[in-house]
Amino acid sequence: MVVSGALPAAAETVMTVQSLVTPQNVDFEYCNKIFNVNSERLFYLTIASINANKFRIDEIQTKSGYILFTAANKQFLANISELDSKRSLLKVTPANNIYYFPLGIVVNLFKYIELNTDLQTVELKKI
Repeated sequence: MVVSGALPAAAETVMTVQSLVTPQNVDFEYCNKIFNVNSERLFYLTIASINANKFRIDEIQTKSGYILFTAANKQFLANISELDSKRSLLKVTPANNIYYFPLGIVVNLFKYIELNTDLQTVELKKI
């Protein structure tokens, strides 16, 4: 039985739905994540994640590895950088450099990519 006002230790570390959807000041450290996939695969996973989260893609630049998208009436820049042949960095930052937005935008993008990095790609044969 939980006493009113007291939270179990595990519940304190879990983000609430309200903290994910309410605009707040977000630290830059939450906007970067290293994934164990090459940069090309991360680029396509990022596009898929933006699409799955129902955000609007405004611009895609494959050569430099960035995607400009709109979420919660605010533009964001997703930038993919290759660290080595097996690891890449994804930075998701607000285009206007004002880090006041719902944290869920970044968390949901990263979560989708994490869940789908182990999926094997299948090449379809032409008929």
